[in-house]
Amino acid sequence: MTIGTRLFTWWKGEFVGADQFGNRYYREKGAARKDRGKRWVLYSGAVEASRVPPEWRAWLHYTVDQPPLGERPPRRPWQKEHVPNLTGTAGAYRPAGHELRGGRRAGATGDYEPWRPS
Repeated sequence: MTIGTRLFTWWKGEFVGADQFGNRYYREKGAARKDRGKRWVLYSGAVEASRVPPEWRAWLHYTVDQPPLGERPPRRPWQKEHVPNLTGTAGAYRPAGHELRGGRRAGATGDYEPWRPS
């Protein structure tokens, strides 16, 4: 968050709500009903867009008009909890054979034939 964002938030921002990660969401004060006005988020910790839950992302991108306050809708059995992008962290996915998982891959099965020019 830059000093410009802080000043803009203090001057023009209206607090809307916060999520389970501590991110705070704002909209522009006094935006007319027909004028959408700006919506933005102040991140708690690292600035990483994947830390915004789907409900708040829908509000930020004007997919829904009302912010997701109060009770969340019931989750479907196939839905998972929101997890931020872990790329570049210790929790990142590393397949078998990756250097940081020992660097050993399963041996070739013998069904591979390299291309040879004729």
